[in-house]
Amino acid sequence: MHDPKLIRDNPDAFDAALARRGVEPKAAEIIKMDDQRRAILTQTQVAQTQRNDASKKIGKAKGSGDEELAQKIMSEVASLKDVVQKGEEEAREVDAKLNEFMSWIPNLPLDDVPDGKDEADNVEVRQHGEKRSMNFEANEHFDVGEGLGLLDFEAAARMSGARFVVLRSHLARMERALAAFMIDSHVNKFGYTEISPPLLVRDEAMFGTGQLPKFRDDQFNAGPDHWLVPTAEVPLTNLARGQIFAEEELPLRFTAFTPCFRLEAGSAGRDTRGMIRMHQFPKVEMVSITTPQMAIEEHERMTGAAEEILKTLGLHYRVMVLSTGDMGFGAQKTYDLEVWLPGQDAFREISSCSVCGDFQARRMNARYRSTGEKKPGLVHTLNGSGLAVGRTMVAILETYQQADGSVEVPEALRSYMGGLEVIEPVAKA
Repeated sequence: MHDPKLIRDNPDAFDAALARRGVEPKAAEIIKMDDQRRAILTQTQVAQTQRNDASKKIGKAKGSGDEELAQKIMSEVASLKDVVQKGEEEAREVDAKLNEFMSWIPNLPLDDVPDGKDEADNVEVRQHGEKRSMNFEANEHFDVGEGLGLLDFEAAARMSGARFVVLRSHLARMERALAAFMIDSHVNKFGYTEISPPLLVRDEAMFGTGQLPKFRDDQFNAGPDHWLVPTAEVPLTNLARGQIFAEEELPLRFTAFTPCFRLEAGSAGRDTRGMIRMHQFPKVEMVSITTPQMAIEEHERMTGAAEEILKTLGLHYRVMVLSTGDMGFGAQKTYDLEVWLPGQDAFREISSCSVCGDFQARRMNARYRSTGEKKPGLVHTLNGSGLAVGRTMVAILETYQQADGSVEVPEALRSYMGGLEVIEPVAKA
């Protein structure tokens, strides 16, 4: 959400920033609604002042025995009360209309974000590692997993439909192992606090992080009052909702492992096989709540924490800075980590790390108070995948597959999997 005052002060800069994201000018319409709201509030305040002044005269009139004047003033006060109430109602209506209008407007990109229309304009920042050399033709993860007898899409489809999977035996354990390994890394190496959050949240929580109203069709509604979380970003960021932190408390760093739920409404025909794009998928999330001065440094730090997981697992990846046309709705700047998948012969996203400025904080009324300052300011929020667990398993199956159909377990995971070094195909009866 944006600040109408800042838009009023810099309308051309606001519209120019929106243009970088391919959005039409909005400043004039926002200022028009804000002018209407201000005019109503001014008229209401004048009426309230007149009412207060008149109310004081009632006692004087009665004290002097002028009952007729007292009744006349009381009638005037009642009329002014109606004017005040009507003005307050009109102001609330205009304010709601203004907020609804602005709730659909994306965040503004930072100056160093590359301009572009879509993912083709993203810019590579760096690569780590090398593509694994194989003396056989690499299979995609679903062929590897089904060959092991441990990925079962048919069973999932029978009970849930498309875009679900059943993991069996060692792959079920690998999912759990990956989550534990990632959480341990973020907690022990990078100082994040582990959280076990609710998986059902209300409208205001989804609004706070920007999933509502714009992305309503991508969400799983769970009755009249709740939504299944599309990412742990929602409950973790909303830990700051309505709070005022002392500056010395910041940054706050949270991490959580949760299932995530998305309708994938706009992905018809994309990644229809395998585990890349699922309705339900596990993910480890990172969220930071910090001050404006620390946000950019925190963004680099968070991205580094996600990279550390890939480095330790021995996976080849690259870091991309997203263009203005490919960034998420609430982001000011985003780094995508893309892991190399030998079976697909392509890089695929495995993590997005975004700095959001005060965009979410204004929607949540999340604030902090600097030392010596009376008036609190808005915090800045960041979020990042650390990592998408299912996609990490995809990368492991494709990167560590062997010619005989087995899969080597990355060394970093072996202690989490009871010392298992190689996953062999399940013997058929």
